[in-house]
Amino acid sequence: MSQKNNEAVRMIPLGGVGQIGKNMMVLEYGDEMLIIDSGVMFPEDDQLGIDLVIPDFDYVKKNKDKIKGIVLTHGHLDHIGALPFLLKEINVPIYGTKLTLGLLEGNLKEHRLMKSSRLKVVNAGSTVQVGQFKVDYIKVNHSLTDTCALAIHTPLGPIVYASDFKFDQTPVDGEVADFHKLAELGHSEPGVLALFSDSTNVERKGYTMSEKVVGETIDDIFYRATNRIIVATFASNIHRIQQILDAAVKYDRKIAITGRSMTNNVEIARRLGYINVPDDMIVDIRDMGHIADDETVIITTGSQGEPMAALTRMARGDHYHINIKNGDTVVISASAIPGNEKFVGQTINQLFERGANVIYEDVSGVHVSGHASQEELKLMLNLTKPKYFVPTHGEARHLHQHAALAEDVGVPKENTYIAELGDVIEFREDKVEKVDKVQAGDILVDGLGIGDVGNIVLRDRKTLSEDGIIIVVVTIDSNGNIQSGPDIITRGFVYIRESEKLIEDATNRVKDALEECEEKGITEWSVLKKTIKNSLNNYIYKQIKRNPMILPIIMQV
Repeated sequence: MSQKNNEAVRMIPLGGVGQIGKNMMVLEYGDEMLIIDSGVMFPEDDQLGIDLVIPDFDYVKKNKDKIKGIVLTHGHLDHIGALPFLLKEINVPIYGTKLTLGLLEGNLKEHRLMKSSRLKVVNAGSTVQVGQFKVDYIKVNHSLTDTCALAIHTPLGPIVYASDFKFDQTPVDGEVADFHKLAELGHSEPGVLALFSDSTNVERKGYTMSEKVVGETIDDIFYRATNRIIVATFASNIHRIQQILDAAVKYDRKIAITGRSMTNNVEIARRLGYINVPDDMIVDIRDMGHIADDETVIITTGSQGEPMAALTRMARGDHYHINIKNGDTVVISASAIPGNEKFVGQTINQLFERGANVIYEDVSGVHVSGHASQEELKLMLNLTKPKYFVPTHGEARHLHQHAALAEDVGVPKENTYIAELGDVIEFREDKVEKVDKVQAGDILVDGLGIGDVGNIVLRDRKTLSEDGIIIVVVTIDSNGNIQSGPDIITRGFVYIRESEKLIEDATNRVKDALEECEEKGITEWSVLKKTIKNSLNNYIYKQIKRNPMILPIIMQV
């Protein structure tokens, strides 16, 4: 067996497989590690009160002395949003393109980590050395400019991490993906060891449309509109925002920007030279009332129907400065993220009810995806010609369909690996296999609490949200004799004034159960609490088929 056959490269997904978001990978060779991205995922409907979901950093913390750096593909939150939490555990250099790091800076400043962070700007087309790893930054197209695929060179060949991507033949900034570099990696010795590729749009046939198509639609909307124009889009879609600004300048409309993330991102992109617009075209949102309706355009957040976002507040009529009025043209230049369809629909309905002319994806071409469709995914596979293939950035069905697509273009089925979180995927010259499993999963962020909310707390929140709570207050003396109570207080259970008989009967049941304990000489608090719960649980369910949370409070005097 050759020395090369003894070499092994390992990749460990801590996020981004079996789910959309929370992208994070750890590459391991010898005694060194490299982290690729570290993103967040937004909470599911059943994760009540949760702000963000981040990867479990346990494996990283255990091996922090081996980590040589963090390489970033682009600046979307599902790829960089968890970095402030990660950097509280490790402090290593972070490599990314100018806009990626510019967007990251805003997050780091919020967490007061900017001074201690070591940010290294890398340009698309350049190569950096991170420990023993040589990393090529390769230009690809996406809904956020400055996005790069990565080629990380190992003794067995380069691993290509394709990031989120599409192949746009007519990009807004004129910078097409670096097909030559991808093909060079795939057709030169030793060839690409493994490809990790975006599976988000694997269900869509054909090619993803060019961003320029949206620009043409926006231009037509501006040409036809006779009153105010309000455009909601993703705050990170710099190319989309630039096209909206270009249309505003062309039709001589003053521009106001609202929504915190939109305001911040436009400011960062203008400072770094990614957005160009004359200063005299930008006005403060508070001054819009002094400008004629047919001379204004408002760019806002809220394309996903988020309850506190600017567009949603306009639709409800409680925005600080702008509310929808009859004759407004509202453009929602985004598609609903899976799970948000209901909120987006509600916002569109409210906008129509207020007299707006609403233009959205289902009825026009005001949005195109930033992710590759089937033909582009095949092209990435054919350009790189990987020995092994690991579909990423998708739920289970996406990964399996992408694996089938790879087989169609010639990747042997046994050379494709469908990963799960925490799998230690080992690549050798002659095989790919799972050799271990590390701790991985979701860490929930609630306010300033990180990981202190788990399944039990979420279960309690679910119970409270569905059935409410009954609090039973009892005062006893040192001998266990009842001095006052039991008193029953409810929240979210029933309206007491209309359920006096139910509460009275429940109180009597608790009283009888406690008196029975008193007669038996039972004074142990845990037993008394259990008795209170048992006396109420069956009774409440039998009466009204509900299971509220029952919280006994015993005070001793």
